[in-house]
Amino acid sequence: MADVTMPQLGETVTEGTITQWFKNVGDAVAMDETLFEVSTDKVDSEVPSPIAGVVTEILVAEGDVVEVGQVLCRVGDADAALAAAPEATPAPEPAPVPEPEPAAPAPEPNPTPGPADAPVPVATAGVILSPVVRRLIADNGLDASQITGTGLGGRITRNDVEQIIQARATGSTPEPAAPVPAAPTPPAPVAETPAPAVGARDQVVPLNNIRKRTAEHMLMSKSTSPHVLTAMEVDYERVEQARKTHKGAWKTEEGFSLTYLPFIARAVADALRDFPHLNASFGGDHLVVHDEVNMAIAVDIEFEGLLAPVVKNVDGKRLRQIARDITDVAGRTRTKQLTPDDLTGGTFTLTNAGQYGTMMQFPIINQPQVAILSTDGVKRKPVVVTDEFGNESIAIHSVGVLALAWDHRAFDGAYAAAFLNRIQEILETRDWDAEIN
Repeated sequence: MADVTMPQLGETVTEGTITQWFKNVGDAVAMDETLFEVSTDKVDSEVPSPIAGVVTEILVAEGDVVEVGQVLCRVGDADAALAAAPEATPAPEPAPVPEPEPAAPAPEPNPTPGPADAPVPVATAGVILSPVVRRLIADNGLDASQITGTGLGGRITRNDVEQIIQARATGSTPEPAAPVPAAPTPPAPVAETPAPAVGARDQVVPLNNIRKRTAEHMLMSKSTSPHVLTAMEVDYERVEQARKTHKGAWKTEEGFSLTYLPFIARAVADALRDFPHLNASFGGDHLVVHDEVNMAIAVDIEFEGLLAPVVKNVDGKRLRQIARDITDVAGRTRTKQLTPDDLTGGTFTLTNAGQYGTMMQFPIINQPQVAILSTDGVKRKPVVVTDEFGNESIAIHSVGVLALAWDHRAFDGAYAAAFLNRIQEILETRDWDAEIN
C-alpha cells in the first residue's frame, strides 16, 4: 500500500484543485498512467501514478483544494483492494440511525440572530478565482460578486478577501465590501457588461480554466500596453533550400519534421542581442532588460485554449537544439505534462499561425513582456532578385510576413522596424546548411 500525494508542480505552487479523477476505487493503474488532473493558477496538469497497482482509496473529491504533499489516494496490490472492500460495506449501516436524532435540535438555531451571516451567498459562478481565494470566500461565507479585485484584469486576490475578513473581525459590518467597488473604476464596466440574450436554439458553452485565464490575460494586456503593429516581408528561399536538403535525414535523426519556426527563433535570438530593449519587461517607470533570451512559444491546445511554454536560454543554443526544445514543450503542452515553471520566465514570445496559411495577424503582447512576433504563412511568389553584377530578374521564392506587436511605452517605431529588418537579414543571408550541420 502506498500513498499518492499532491506533487510539487512548481517552485511557487503550494496548492491546486483536483479537477478530474481518471481512476475509481478498485481500478488497476499502471506506473506513469494518468491518475488525476490538477489545476493551479497557471496550468492544468495530468499527473501520472508513481506506482503500479489498484486504487484502494480516494481521499479527496473533484473540486477539492489540496496542498502540496497532501495524501490524495492510496494504491495497493489487488489483494489489498479486495481486503479493503468488506471494510467499506459496513459504513452505510450506522449512517441512517444517528442521523435522524440530531435533526430535531436543528430548529433551535433558527430563531437566534446567528443567521445574519447565513443569507450571504457563496457566489463564485462566472468569477475567475484561484483555489486559495475560492476557499477563503467559501470558508467565510462571502459573496465573490460583491468583492472588487485589485489584481490583474480586476481579479480578486487573497489580500482583497483578507481585508474584508479583517474588517468583519474588528466589528465592522460585512457591508464594507460595497464602497470598495467605487475605488477601482476600470474593472466595474467589465462586470456590468450586459449578458447576451440566449435564443431557444442557442448553445451556452462554459469556458474551461485555460480559456478563462487566456481571456483575463488578453483583456489585461490590451488595457495595459499601447499596442503597435509593424510587419515585414521575408524571403525564405535560403531557409527553404536548407529544409529541402536536410528534411529526410533530419526526420530520421530527430523523429520530427524540420519547420520554419526554429529558423525564425534562431534569427530572433540573434537579433535580440542587437536590440535588447525588445527582450525586456515594462515596470511602470523603468524597463527591465533581460540578460538571457527565454522564448515563450504560443501553443494551441486543439482549439480549446492557448498556453505559452518557455524555452530557456535560446540565445545560447544552435538551431538543432532550439528545434528539439520547441518540439518538446509543444508536445508536453498538448498532453498536459507542463509544470507552472514551464510557463514562467519568458522574455519574448513567438506565435505561429502560419500553418493555417495566414497572411498577417496582430497578436496581443504576453505581459509583462514588451513584444510578440507572429510568424505567418509562407507561399511561393514571384520576386525580383539581383545577381552579383546588379542585374535584376524574376524568380519564384518562398515568401512570408513577420508581424511584430510591440509596446509603445518601451521604445519607438524606428527601433521596432530596425529589429525586424535585422531578423529579415539573418533569415535571408545566413548559411543555414552550415548551421544544421
